[in-house]
Amino acid sequence: MPVRILHAHSTFTLGGKEARAVQIMNDLGDRAEHVVLSAVPGALGARAAIDPAIRVDFPEDAAPALHGKPSPLRYWHLARYLQRFDLVLTYNWGAMDVVGARRLYAPLLRLPPLIHHEDGFNQDEIARQNPRRVWFRRLMLPTADRLIVPSQRLERIARTIWRQPASRIMRISNGIRLPTAAEIADPLPIAGLDRGAGGLVIGTVAGLRAIKNLPRLVRIFAAGAPRDARLAILGDGPERGAIVAEADRLGVADRVILPGFVRDPVRHIGAFDIFALSSDSEQFPISLVEAMACGLPALCTDVGDIAHMAGAPNRPFILPPGDETALAAGLARLCADPALRHLIGDENLRIARSDFDERMMLNRYREAYGAATARAGGAPAAFS
Repeated sequence: MPVRILHAHSTFTLGGKEARAVQIMNDLGDRAEHVVLSAVPGALGARAAIDPAIRVDFPEDAAPALHGKPSPLRYWHLARYLQRFDLVLTYNWGAMDVVGARRLYAPLLRLPPLIHHEDGFNQDEIARQNPRRVWFRRLMLPTADRLIVPSQRLERIARTIWRQPASRIMRISNGIRLPTAAEIADPLPIAGLDRGAGGLVIGTVAGLRAIKNLPRLVRIFAAGAPRDARLAILGDGPERGAIVAEADRLGVADRVILPGFVRDPVRHIGAFDIFALSSDSEQFPISLVEAMACGLPALCTDVGDIAHMAGAPNRPFILPPGDETALAAGLARLCADPALRHLIGDENLRIARSDFDERMMLNRYREAYGAATARAGGAPAAFS
């Protein structure tokens, strides 16, 4: 009998947490049936990455909305909906009303175990967390079976700011399917990028959202890259116009390539010579892991766990987000020194293979989910 799992997401457009959720769904195969809800109506772009053989439903309007003003009646409807499932998985702030519904009505209803996942913050909480959200998490998270985070920084926040006991917090580093040597050497083509044209390719993979600050990357590229270099930004989202406008302003629009969404980014990243990340906030970016697994050096803003992820030779190129002059100088240095790029890339590849393999990550999630169902009196066999 497959286990029925509810996934309540802040949004289900394809980003880091959504990609990981899809990895887990695909790994469970026919052992589980899934229902996916998004707090942002219609934001379901990640469904395209789910294996067609996986049993998954997107009920949208047929399920209670994840967004709305908290109220006992609304939480009652959410709690009653949870009764249909064997395990509830919630993701980020946008799904906290589901956590609240379980907190409020677990004493009255027989509800399945709930595991909450936190992967980071939006633009409005980069400098300081919203006090109302902090108090809400403190109040609602205690009835979650576990709180899972990918980064050391989020683990500290969960323990010290949200005041969750260390025994209930799990840190599981993100992992990927490591590409083969042949896949790295012969990457899939990127629309608009002619690999035979010469010149270095600086690339990134990101949802085109404000928090990724991709206009900053355009400025760094314009200031630090050689005139024959190109910048490839893989991804889609609402900030596309701002990126194009900045490229036009700086006179580099003919060298900035925006191919849109790609299904399996790691198969394309081998076309890059340098990976770049310009975010204002990250926790444990999968795109950096993918770049490391392709043996690339990385120029990154110093946010989240990035400085702990990359190899020691790469750390001089992990710089404060506000220092665009230093970031441009770092890019110029990487572009000018092929031997340094290879040295950094080799060490990043070694770390990716030893620490960030998808199988290790998936086994830890299976362990966490199976233990939660077992503690609730269910059968954890689907996760073994």
